[in-house]
Amino acid sequence: MHVRSRGVHIARLLAVLAAVGLLAALAAPAGAGGKGKLKVTTSLPAPGFWNGNTPAKLDGGYEWGIAKEIAKRLGYSGFTVKNVSFDALVAGKAKGFDLALSQVTITKPRAKVVAFTTPYFDSDLGILVKTGTKVDESNLKDIQWGVQGATTSQTFLEDKIKPSKTPRSYTETTQAFAALQAGQVDAVLLDTSIVLQQASASNGVFEVVGQLRSGEHYGGITAKGSKLLKSFNKTIKALKADGTLSDLADKYLTAEFGKDPQKVPYLTP
Repeated sequence: MHVRSRGVHIARLLAVLAAVGLLAALAAPAGAGGKGKLKVTTSLPAPGFWNGNTPAKLDGGYEWGIAKEIAKRLGYSGFTVKNVSFDALVAGKAKGFDLALSQVTITKPRAKVVAFTTPYFDSDLGILVKTGTKVDESNLKDIQWGVQGATTSQTFLEDKIKPSKTPRSYTETTQAFAALQAGQVDAVLLDTSIVLQQASASNGVFEVVGQLRSGEHYGGITAKGSKLLKSFNKTIKALKADGTLSDLADKYLTAEFGKDPQKVPYLTP
């Protein structure tokens, strides 16, 4: 009788422990501990957003911090990073990733081939010149522009500025900056954050003389039909609401650019 009673108590104890375990599992993030690592992709280099020239050497950055927080909050054990070309990414040709964070401006044409997350960064277009070069509202149409191809900067030039000289297009930002250095173009139009970083790293060779209001926003990219999109959106909204995005910007972007992008003067086309 004593043995039977003891057995009943043990069975009840096990049932309680099982119930507690079930509650803990329900309270934990979905898939916590069993998801492995979040697969993230980007296009390097991107100082301020991704600090390091190769995936193996990354050690910080605004988008790096976002990836880290998303992985943590969604129950992943961490994240991996793959470097891809920007053109392939926005064309929907990059494969094998969960989320791309690569300073990609949300546009309707791009949204036809990829799925965008909710925005996490506001971006306008900055004007990078050799220090001392005059670019203002009086000569926006007359100068020789340089721009990275397949970007919203190129579209903005063609639709809003409508320059008298055909803008010179380059595959990579480094090529556009080299053309500016060589005097092949008078100014380069790219995201304000990108040209601010380039000016900061040029030791006074380049400067940002203004920016143009485009009303653009960066969003993450997932494959069309991704089941992770809702989770990414919810997490990004939480990062914005609790001040994490602002903290990451202060820590990485202002430190890298030497200036708040919002304080660059605006020009009117």
